Amino acid sequence: MTGTPDTLATTPSAPRGTVLQVCPLLPSLETALATHHRTVRLTDRSDAAGYLAEHGDEVAAAVTSARIGVPNDLMDALPRLGAIVHFGVGYETTDVRRARARGIEVSNTPDVLTDCVADLAVGGLIDVMRRLAAADRYVRRGDWIPNGFPLTTKVSGKRVGILGLGRIGRAIAQRLAGFGVELSYHSRTAVEDVPYRYAESPRALAADADVLVIAASGGAGTHHLVSADVLAALGPEGYLVNVARGSVIDEAALVSALVERRIAGAALDVFANEPRVPAPLLELDTVLLLPHIASATHETREAMGELAFRNLHRFMTEGTLITPVPPATEESPR
Repeated sequence: MTGTPDTLATTPSAPRGTVLQVCPLLPSLETALATHHRTVRLTDRSDAAGYLAEHGDEVAAAVTSARIGVPNDLMDALPRLGAIVHFGVGYETTDVRRARARGIEVSNTPDVLTDCVADLAVGGLIDVMRRLAAADRYVRRGDWIPNGFPLTTKVSGKRVGILGLGRIGRAIAQRLAGFGVELSYHSRTAVEDVPYRYAESPRALAADADVLVIAASGGAGTHHLVSADVLAALGPEGYLVNVARGSVIDEAALVSALVERRIAGAALDVFANEPRVPAPLLELDTVLLLPHIASATHETREAMGELAFRNLHRFMTEGTLITPVPPATEESPR
């Protein structure tokens, strides 16, 4: 990992104590933590509860993944906890309001994964509409010998609705503009400095789109935002792409719509109960199934690890964070 500090010089406001690594992390991040700070890996403890009971009050900061977060029972076991550092843009697995009420600072790793997530969203959109993965399987099965592959759907010039116009939503829109698509979006509030049409609701967005791309935040505020009604509005010729969180979509309604062909197809990088994928989707050639890999490139993961470490190190040496979650934010941004 580049950019790691060579000194542990601290300011008077720096907290004293142990760094708790909550879960397995990127190897280079783990190495940096162990090299520069007194770090305890919770998963290495055969009796984690016993360790926390005896040493929980020694922990000044916790480093975790976006998927795991810091559950409330763990937070309660750390009375002197001052910061929760997330490896990942998401933090809905941590109760941020609860943390703030205790004076605990929370950080994530925004921006550094925007490009890769946006790239994958566009790739998934092209794949599901042109059925690239399905065509690959068609050739491998030997089906091309007796028959030609069925016609697919053109991407260029289509109407694309983006649900969530944060960093990643904007990056997706910028990429898709090169395909000559007609872009619209829905977010909690209208964005002033973009040329795309604002839709008043997710249903209105879906009703006027050939493709619905989900780039919204996770958490309680967006739970099942894409409902059966929204899927019905998208219709039998509409496609869905999700690179956000599985919780944003009513997954049972989505499975039903895909199986019954009430929407044309979907590209899914996230699911409600990962790593478990609904069994009916495994049988559908109209669905692209990905194992939550939107940010999974060497370059992006190293950048995420470096930013997570810099947040942790800044807190342990100066008492502040580089990319704190904004005070007004309640849900994980995309």
